[in-house]
Formats: sequence, C-alpha cells, structure tokens
Amino acid sequence: MNIRNFSIIAHIDHGKSTLADRLLEITGTIAKEKMQPQLLDSLALERERGITIKLAPVRLNYILHSTLYILNLIDTPGHVDFSYEVSRALAAVEGAILLVDATQGIQAQTLAHGLAAMEQNLTLIPVINKIDLPNADIESTKKQLVDTFGFTGDEILLVSGKTGQGVDKLLEEIIKKVPPPKQEIEKPLKALIFDSFFDSFKGVVAQVRIVEGQTPPDQSQLIFLGTKAQGHVLETGYFAPQLTLNKGLKSGEIGYIATGIKEPDLVRVGDTITTDFSTTQLPGYKEVKPMVFVGLFPIDADEYFELKEALAKFRLTDPAFSYVPEQSEALGAGFRCGFLGLLHAEVVQERLSGEFNVDLLATAPSVEYLVDNKPLSSPSSLGTFHSIKEPWVSLRIFVPQTYIGPVMELVQDKRGKFLDMQHFGAQVEMSYEMPLSEMVTNFYDKLKSVSSGFASLDWELLDFRETEAVRVDILVAGEKVDALSTIIYKPKAESFGRSMVEKLKEVLPRQNFVIAIQAAIGGTIIARETVSAYRKDVTAKLYGGDRTRKDKLLEKQKKGKKKMKMVGRVEIPQEAFLSILKS
Repeated sequence: MNIRNFSIIAHIDHGKSTLADRLLEITGTIAKEKMQPQLLDSLALERERGITIKLAPVRLNYILHSTLYILNLIDTPGHVDFSYEVSRALAAVEGAILLVDATQGIQAQTLAHGLAAMEQNLTLIPVINKIDLPNADIESTKKQLVDTFGFTGDEILLVSGKTGQGVDKLLEEIIKKVPPPKQEIEKPLKALIFDSFFDSFKGVVAQVRIVEGQTPPDQSQLIFLGTKAQGHVLETGYFAPQLTLNKGLKSGEIGYIATGIKEPDLVRVGDTITTDFSTTQLPGYKEVKPMVFVGLFPIDADEYFELKEALAKFRLTDPAFSYVPEQSEALGAGFRCGFLGLLHAEVVQERLSGEFNVDLLATAPSVEYLVDNKPLSSPSSLGTFHSIKEPWVSLRIFVPQTYIGPVMELVQDKRGKFLDMQHFGAQVEMSYEMPLSEMVTNFYDKLKSVSSGFASLDWELLDFRETEAVRVDILVAGEKVDALSTIIYKPKAESFGRSMVEKLKEVLPRQNFVIAIQAAIGGTIIARETVSAYRKDVTAKLYGGDRTRKDKLLEKQKKGKKKMKMVGRVEIPQEAFLSILKS
C-alpha cells in the first residue's frame, strides 16, 4: 500500500506552513513559478495576520527507489484557540511531524499537540526546523526533545523549511516510518468527515478520510449516520491543493465528496458517511465546549436572516463555533455565539464580515457562569440568586527563566493560584489555576508584553467554583444598555465600572443636552461621568443694551434644554461598542 497520511504539528510561528511549501515544491505538486509563501494558507485573513487558522489537506506524489508514493499531508494551526482543528487533523492520519523551532525550543503547543498525537497512537517524527538561522541552538533543542518525549538523538531530523535543507531526508523518513493505512476495500463505505464547506452549486462539500470501503459511483445515495440525512455523490476528488476530480476514493485515502445537500446543518464534522443504514458509526470527535460568549447583532435589523444564513454556512467551515438566537432591548434580534477563546472570537468576526459581507455589532465577551447550578451565558439576564459559580482553567505557561518574576506578578493579579514549576534548560513551565473570566480580559496581550513576546501558554477547562460576583450595568441618560452589562468579581467591580464610564465618555457623541453615564450594581450607582451639552451662542446677535437682555436669552435657552432633556434619547454609535470591546 503506497499511501502515507500525515500531519504537521507545532507551536505557532515554528514554521509549519513554510515546511509545507518546501514539501509541495520538492514533490513537484506546485510548479516553481506558481509557488508563493504559505501557499496552503488560503484565507485572506491568514495571509494578513501571518497565522494558520484552518487545517489544509493536500496530496503529494513522490517517487522513491522507482516506486510512486501518495502522501496525504494535513497542515494545522498552532495557536491554542485552534487546537480543535489539530485534533480533527490527527484523527484522519497515521503519523505526525512534530516540528520545533531551533531558536525557541519546545513551547506550550508543541507539548499539547505532541501528547495529543501520542494519545492517538500516531507515529511521531521529531524535526528541528530553522537550522539555517545564526541563533539556532540545535543541541539544546535536541536535549529538550529527548528529555520531554523520550526520543533518541539519532531519530531527530534537522531541516530548514526556508532553504529546503534536509527536506528530502524527511520525505524518506515519512515513507519509512509512517505506517500505511489499512486497506479494506471490500467492506461497506465508512468515511469520517473532518471538515466541510459550502458550494452554491455542489451543496455541502465534505472533506473525508475513507476508513473502509470505497465511494459508490456518481449519483449514488449517501447516508449520514449522525444526522440521518441523505444525499448523493455529485463528484469525488482530492486536494492538489485545489479541488481535483477523480473517479472515486478508496479505503485509506483523503479527499472530498460533494453531497448536493443544501442545508448546512445536516452535515456535521465527525459524522460518518456510508451507503448502508446498518453500518456502525465511527467514533468521531469529542464535542467541543465553547469558553467565551459574545453577542453578535446585525447593524441593520432587516439583515437578521442574512446573518442567520451566514452563520449556518460559516459553522460548516468552523465546527468549534456555536450560536443560539438572542433578543436584546438595546440591539434587537441577534445571536449568542460561543468561541474557544478571544483570538477565535476576533477571527470569526473578521471572517464573517470579510467572507459573507455582514455588518456586525458585538457585545463585550463573557464566560458562562452557573447560577444556582443552571448555565447563564448572557450577563443581562442575571436576576437574584443563591449561589454563582465561575469556570476555572488549568494554565501552563512556558517562559524563559529571566521573565519568571513579571509573569508570576501578572497571574497573581488575575487571581491565579500557583501549582508547580518545571525547568527545561533555559525554559520554565509554570502551572497555575485561574478563573477563565480573568483570562478573557486581555490576559494574553499582557502576558506577551511582560515577557517581551517569549511566553506561550496552553490551557484547559477544570471545573466551576463558587465565587463572589455581581452584575455591573451601564446606564446612559438613565436607560440601561443591556449589551454593556457585565458579570464581574465583586472586589474589582468598582474600578471596572469607573473605567467603563470613562471610556464611554470619550466615545459618545455630544448632544444638545447633558448626558449622564452611570455604572450601577443593582440600585447603587458606583461611578458617573457627564457628557456636556453643545452650547449654542444665543447672545451672539446682541450688541449694546444692559445685562438683562443677555440674561433673558440665556434663561430662555435653559428652559428649552430642559424640554429636550425630557424627551432626549441617546443613540449609541457602533464605534462606542467597538472601543469598549477593544479594552
């Protein structure tokens, strides 16, 4: 069996996409004149930010000792918020290249992805990348790999994704070490969906790994065991990296099936495609749990259904994203959306406006609390309660030894509890427990700034713990803006309320009357700012005469302003919401 299925896993910025470029170039999958950096990062946002957001499959053909091998590569993201993409890629392959940057050594996601691959019994090929850089510390990185994962020094390969040095040797190792997939063509079809996208002509296109059997001829019926939906084979093919038609996929291959299904909800990642209802379902993936919640609302209420359709199609390409309808007094009808982290939330909002042209308004990010043991994800719906519990996470921070002090100070300020510290050469792994709500308020940015960009982190949900929390409401001209309500730890509520009203004062446009901006807990006002009114110079036309003429006009103006204040209702511009979110 001349097929090898493998994935590239690494921490963010360790050179996965660049190594994938060299593999595409050396195997002749892409002609040299058509090559461009990070070719598999096809989203505009990936190119703009320089990070991988989506997993990307591609088929490479490679001849070794006069034998043609088909290599199915899945490139994966490196950021902690996209680890679900990595878990799906690992379930579709037999081996993985564990890539480590020679200048940075093992980082948080190297460890997390490496252990996940070992749990799935994948064959790991350790590779040290960026050996061409002058500050590459190859020996120390080798020692870290040996100490952490138990590799032997001889099996660690040295490559440069930029220059192509050592990549030929890597291809040979992949063929030699990664086991070929089991070929069970005679069994009924079983295909695992690891990703999908929507095409207006072909319907939902499922990206699959054929586990058993082979795809039936075109127009044959397909059955989705999880959703009980039925579709047809419109076409099958593989990724080169663009969609390339073929005459069917066999057991062990990775490719795509166009299903003709026009309802995105009927095709789910992790489901099994078959042709026979009596077939047993494949294990699939564990259900992903959203950590951060943001309300997304259309700026124009008439665009509600366009937004709903865009979210359904978008969920196909990102199964870690979830949404439910929500009603807000201030913003109207919208959706409460769940994300894996703040970067994930930011990326999804940018992709929705860039790829689907929907204008969105987002509320402040919040986490899910348990109020009297019932989940509550929207702060504005918090009423009276007996107990409130907040989610806690276990946190692993990798940082050079010189930055231990500032990092400890930051985590303590965020209510973190120190557990343990381990040394890996010049690097230190610090273990903490910390409330998730503290992590979603610019913790990652602060961690990067106190460690000069060197720190990396990995985290996972632990449990829900009793906390002392209150709801801080924001009132503008006496009216509560439910989209700005936030649940916060009580000792921090006052300083939070004060900073919110100060920020709002900067961004709210002035009116012809005075606007009071207040932060309140229940009926108690904890902070207030005032946006002063425009003042029209009603005395400009006066000349000569005594003071009483001037006073008469000013008195008249004062009465008019009082009238306006009675009926005045403040429109809050989109910029106001956005500037608060950015804080």
